Amino acid sequence: MSPLLQTFANGSALGYRSQGIAGAATSFESIATVTVGAGGSANIDFTSIPSTYTHLQIRGIGKFSGGDGLGVRVGNGSIDTGSNYAVHVLQGDGSSASAGAASSQSRMVLGYDFQEFGPFVLDILDYANTNKYKTFRALSGDDRNGSGNINLRSGLWQSTSAINQIRLYGALSSVSFSQYSHFALYGIKSA
Repeated sequence: MSPLLQTFANGSALGYRSQGIAGAATSFESIATVTVGAGGSANIDFTSIPSTYTHLQIRGIGKFSGGDGLGVRVGNGSIDTGSNYAVHVLQGDGSSASAGAASSQSRMVLGYDFQEFGPFVLDILDYANTNKYKTFRALSGDDRNGSGNINLRSGLWQSTSAINQIRLYGALSSVSFSQYSHFALYGIKSA
């Protein structure tokens, strides 16, 4: 595990409680990690996710072989590629800001550009609850010596199915994750 992720996992991570209060670091349990090897990887897949947690979180540091948006698709039994996603976007680059939204999408674009290695945190709330649609929130960014960007995005999967698999990929073109990109999936226990 990278030193940055190790630090977060061992003591400074915030958990979720019913009142929105920070939880102890022990509220997080590591489920899986992926580090991209030589040659890159088109997808990062987390499969066979247990339904024993309240929420999920993915933390990562990633770069694409070319700049692209970070696509996210989820599913139960298979990845949903239908027009069942929506997204809200707030982003800035130090000199300007923009906002937007889209519905009836075939994926959520929950990060942007990744021309250089940049951090990514994705929360998937109530992922196993079969009585509601699934909500996502993501924070990402990168620095290119002062010309980088920061993104705050939210997403919606319009399905009441529990999520047991997640796919991260280049959403807008056929790029690959670069070697050393690293993503970790955590389960967040209930209060």
